[in-house]
Amino acid sequence: MAIDSQTATTPTPTTTDRTNGLRAEAPGSEGLTGRAKLVLFVLCAAQFMVALDFSVLNVALPVLGKDLGLSRSALQWAVTAFALPSGGFLLLFGRIADLYGRKKLFLLGLALFGAASLLATLAWDPASFLAGRALQGLGAAVIVPTGMSLLTTTFPEGPLRDKAVGISGTLLSLGFTIGMVLGGVMTDTLGWRSTMGLLSVTAVIVFALAPGLLPESRTPDRPRLDVPGAVTVTGGLLALIYSLSSAAQRGFGGVDVWGTLLAGLVLLVAFAVVESRTPAPLVSLPMLKRRTIAWGNLAGLVTFSMMSTVIFVLTLYLQETLGLSSFRTGLVFGVQGVASAFAGSFAPKVIGRFGARRTLTGSLLGQGLFTAALLAVGADSGALVATVAVSVASMFHLGAIISYGLTVTSGVPDAEQGLATGLVTTTQQVGLTIGIPLLGVLATTQTSLFGGVRTVLVADAAIVVAAAVLVGVGLGAGRTRKA
Repeated sequence: MAIDSQTATTPTPTTTDRTNGLRAEAPGSEGLTGRAKLVLFVLCAAQFMVALDFSVLNVALPVLGKDLGLSRSALQWAVTAFALPSGGFLLLFGRIADLYGRKKLFLLGLALFGAASLLATLAWDPASFLAGRALQGLGAAVIVPTGMSLLTTTFPEGPLRDKAVGISGTLLSLGFTIGMVLGGVMTDTLGWRSTMGLLSVTAVIVFALAPGLLPESRTPDRPRLDVPGAVTVTGGLLALIYSLSSAAQRGFGGVDVWGTLLAGLVLLVAFAVVESRTPAPLVSLPMLKRRTIAWGNLAGLVTFSMMSTVIFVLTLYLQETLGLSSFRTGLVFGVQGVASAFAGSFAPKVIGRFGARRTLTGSLLGQGLFTAALLAVGADSGALVATVAVSVASMFHLGAIISYGLTVTSGVPDAEQGLATGLVTTTQQVGLTIGIPLLGVLATTQTSLFGGVRTVLVADAAIVVAAAVLVGVGLGAGRTRKA
């Protein structure tokens, strides 16, 4: 289904989407009707809610641990319990949504997320809290790919989709940033439970608005779900995310870390074998060979993993090297969030002018160069330089987020949008997971923290710039104007 920017007309018959009486009649138009804005609000609110959940609890962990009796070593499970299902089940639920209906699954995910947030709010011991977090992650694994595929199938390729994905990407970035600031304020004033209660209330509001606004999808010739593929890819992703999340906390020395990492890689290889032989694969291997899918997801993996690493080491630098308080550190990231929002407002126009592929390449290059600019900070001063450099780097990062999402989903049939957006969001989750254990350890294991931070920044910037060159060549960004 596509929402018209000017008028609503009787839909043309389609094999993939019920249109609720709306279809794009002027896809080149950049305006949005009132109904289109409401649809966009609902979908973006859901994505913002999930992004908020990634960060709103972080600053509350010490207080939460004391209240529930979670040891310092066990606090990582407050994050890992969410990350495992939210990353491991994305591809599976994206494909189920393609086959059985995106709207139904989206509503189910909202209901599960809201109920899980309520359980986490009322948690009476560590087990009940971690159960709530795991169920939140499962709900997020449903909401993210279905919400994104509803967005890409509702708004047609061109200015409308560019604008919609731009707004969604901006709110995604703001969700992470606002969560860090809001979590601290709410924990200090209302207690840590208020952070989980906020998510529950938000889920109820979105759930109340969604049924009357969102279209349903259908697949007349529905193939059977690829169960072996679903089992191997989900198991592989779960094992991979567990091993990398554990490594971020304890390093790569543990037997369980290497064991689960090896198991995850074996399962993902088995998944590739299964998909090459099944008549109705969960993921079409020829689809993965498309330049836009392969290179676009590589760009997404790099931009998310490397920016998450920058945020991690910059937090260490500001607080432990310069001695800034948590509040002043939060202000630095608040400026970063404002800069990201500003970038999100004009990113669709840049994409419309230069195309998603060129914008993606340029955004990666800008992120890498301004990450390198952070090397100008000193051991005794540099808060202002850090604020400016990370804010500009984040502007380019947001451009990369938006343009890589558009690159990966462009030209994909509506019937496979759930899979395509599942790949986008899986790349995002894995990227957020791998950056810190792979590079962040360089900052925390060296004798001098400041020296370690500089080492990480050099490696980070080099990786992003190299990725920009590879992605530009791989996508042929210099030979085509549009994605």
